Amino acid sequence: MTVTVRPVHTSELAEVGDLTAAAYAADGYVMEDDPYAAALRDVATRAREAEVYVADLADRPGGIAGTVTFCPEGSPWCEVAGAGEGEFRMLAVDPAARRRGVAAALVGLCVERSRELGYAAVVLSSLPMQRPAHRLYERLGFRRTPELDWSPQERIDLIAFRLDLPR
Repeated sequence: MTVTVRPVHTSELAEVGDLTAAAYAADGYVMEDDPYAAALRDVATRAREAEVYVADLADRPGGIAGTVTFCPEGSPWCEVAGAGEGEFRMLAVDPAARRRGVAAALVGLCVERSRELGYAAVVLSSLPMQRPAHRLYERLGFRRTPELDWSPQERIDLIAFRLDLPR
């Protein structure tokens, strides 16, 4: 399947926000009334303060299949990245487009952006229950990095992954 990853267009911000919130809700990671759902929908702010990308499938014209936010060093969206590290967040794939390489293509773009910027690594945080995503990260060479695990608020624990990039 041909997956094309590209920067989000301004005209797509609302669609990408809806896709992100819907994908997280479909998996039970966030409820519609959860304050985090508003953050998932706020693609305009992420696009100003980080880099937002979308994935299109060749056989699915007119519909965005997935999205990710890449956070370069210094972005206020970085949560666990240190100096010289890229980070990605809010990886989301439309449930109807899953198992077709969309998530892998989006993660690959984040790895490539980190290499382009000369970073030593790319990192991310994930909910412990997001096991399908963890399998993808591990298949792509990421390793669990418990020393970066953290809690953004009470009763929400995030686990971290890291991919070291050869120089």
